[in-house]
Amino acid sequence: MMPTDITLMIFAAGFGTRMGDLTHDTPKPMLPLRGKPMIDHTLDLAKIAGIETIYANTHYRHEAIAPHLESRGVTVLHEAPDILDTGGGLKAALGHIGSPTLTINPDCDWSGPNPLTHLIESWQADMQALLLVVPPERAINRTAEGDFSLCGTRLTRSGDMVYTGAQLIRTERLTAIPDRVFSLNAYWDHLAETGDLHATIYPGRWTDIGTKAALSRANEASGV
Repeated sequence: MMPTDITLMIFAAGFGTRMGDLTHDTPKPMLPLRGKPMIDHTLDLAKIAGIETIYANTHYRHEAIAPHLESRGVTVLHEAPDILDTGGGLKAALGHIGSPTLTINPDCDWSGPNPLTHLIESWQADMQALLLVVPPERAINRTAEGDFSLCGTRLTRSGDMVYTGAQLIRTERLTAIPDRVFSLNAYWDHLAETGDLHATIYPGRWTDIGTKAALSRANEASGV
């Protein structure tokens, strides 16, 4: 059974280099998407999904994002002096987040069901990780090859399924990764070795808003 007090971790520490000059003074999650900070769209999804306990890691331009997050009831986990990457950031949060916990990247847009609700409803008690993936025809602004192959609910490396940046994951085995700074890819590989890496397909469209051009297109499409 899924715990009623599920936590959410938002990865908001990155440098946003693909945004070019837009992130010279502004952290990427604070860039405007349809008239409000990009990360606010993620926070709205969490509110609709009934998630009350939210954490976000910060590093780049911490001072420009932390007050905003705190005003929205988010607990900020500041990574300093080093940025820890996604896996390291999640591992550093172990004293705060629950298990399983939701994680999400804020630099994306969703057209369809609430991705967080979809993950919660698709979760099975024997899972260690449930990644949200989408077929390439429903992955907007994604030009690279896919990330995974999906057989049933089980994931393996290489294939056309695209990871959307959202997942529901147990954290107990994170301590098996000895590094302090590491990508979640290392943890996924660890889980895949024992057949514990799973996925569910998002039934809507997912848009990558990771570049300056993608953000501009998204705002133009909405008339902003």
